[in-house]
Amino acid sequence: MTLLSIVLGTLAAGIGSVWLAAALSFGLLARYTQHMLSLAAGALLGTAFLHLLPEAFESAAPPQQLFVTLLLGLVFFFLLDKAELWHHGHEHGHSHSHIHSHSHEEHQGNGAHHHGSGGWAVLAGDSVHCFGDGILIASAFIADWRLGCLAALAVLAHEVPHHMGDLAVLRHTSSNRRAALLKVTLAGSITALGGLLGYWLVDSLKHYLVYFLVVASSSFIYVALADLIPQLQKRLSLSETLAQICWLAVGIGLVSAVGFAVHGH
Repeated sequence: MTLLSIVLGTLAAGIGSVWLAAALSFGLLARYTQHMLSLAAGALLGTAFLHLLPEAFESAAPPQQLFVTLLLGLVFFFLLDKAELWHHGHEHGHSHSHIHSHSHEEHQGNGAHHHGSGGWAVLAGDSVHCFGDGILIASAFIADWRLGCLAALAVLAHEVPHHMGDLAVLRHTSSNRRAALLKVTLAGSITALGGLLGYWLVDSLKHYLVYFLVVASSSFIYVALADLIPQLQKRLSLSETLAQICWLAVGIGLVSAVGFAVHGH
């Protein structure tokens, strides 16, 4: 049952986020892109601080070790981002100021800074990222199926803007929307492979499960604070700023509501 939940959760997060990104990128919901960023940031922070971390700290593991794991996780994802920056910068020959592994240009649907060879590089990087997401989702499902559902929803939310960037790059290298969607969908499906490995790996290392949950939390926190929220830090009108805050609160509220519904507290 746990394995089936992991497969369904990872497929929903990996492929569902691609299709939602396509709906946004191809104009159906384009005007809601900024709202999606706020919602995703709220969902990630809510999942990390209201569910994954509390679950980890309820264990017998020493709190200091858990905090060290959280700190090391944040540093690790920062270094991973820097490594992708360096790799993409050398591969495409662009200046540092134009490249980011989850760049503002990609999230806003502008692939103008990428050459044709960038399409496959983006897909390769996206596949690795999705594989890691699958392992994190599997860790949550093994701890508690309800945590797994929340983690899958959080991954789905934060992958939407990332996949929008992937689609933008692929559309720049090819005008075929269907081919671009198919390629990114295949990359998103790699999430399920990560889930299968995570099931085998975490299930055989259950003693360390609590640390996997903390690493998953650090991933969500890093993406929200280093990637999504900075894109919302713009000079906006009062009404636009209030809308951002409201959608951030909606993301946190949805996670809280789902947690209350499944846990009863």
